[in-house]
Amino acid sequence: MGRLLIALWICMTAACPAAAGAWLREKGHGFTSASVTLYRFQGAYDYKTTAYAEWGMAERLTLGIDINEQPGLAGHALIFARYPLWDLGTKGRFAAELGLGAHHWLGDWAPMGKLTLSYGKGLETRWGNGWLAVDTGWERRSGTKTNIFKLDMTAGLSTARRIDPMLQVETAYVPGHPLFWTITPSLLIEGSKGRTWVLGLERKSDLPGSLNIKFSLWREF
Repeated sequence: MGRLLIALWICMTAACPAAAGAWLREKGHGFTSASVTLYRFQGAYDYKTTAYAEWGMAERLTLGIDINEQPGLAGHALIFARYPLWDLGTKGRFAAELGLGAHHWLGDWAPMGKLTLSYGKGLETRWGNGWLAVDTGWERRSGTKTNIFKLDMTAGLSTARRIDPMLQVETAYVPGHPLFWTITPSLLIEGSKGRTWVLGLERKSDLPGSLNIKFSLWREF
């Protein structure tokens, strides 16, 4: 039962959208994302929601918020700051991100912190230009004795086509437990006025036999 609770806790407080990473927002510009994921657990259907936003506060500083909620079960709310570390040109770039906020489990709230090191690189493929983002993170949640170590990867295309593919692989490790993973292939559907619709199918290691549906709306401004 303890392993199941930890698995649910991680599943319901997963990572930020693919828009996060080593890239900073241009000063005075922003990005928002809202998503809902429908899943099935022990014969019942449920959902979780996320809200995410980031804003280019300065040329070398991006600020944002990250809210994740599974009603009645778990969630978190963070504010974060991202700062560039190294720009290696065509070889990629690195950035660091610090997040502070609170998490809850069954309505009991406690402080939490998150530290992330991100790598990002533009890609040139036979199918068009794209990007690769790799994020390594450490989370500490007060009220528990658990550290969570994360390694996430996102790759996608960004072309003149209206529909492009994206693949996300998220992993989380809690000492003393097996590795948790999530794989989400998605379609990015270009909309009007800076909007992108995202439709994905999500598979999690600790929700066996369940294929979750994820729907998001991204907007740049």
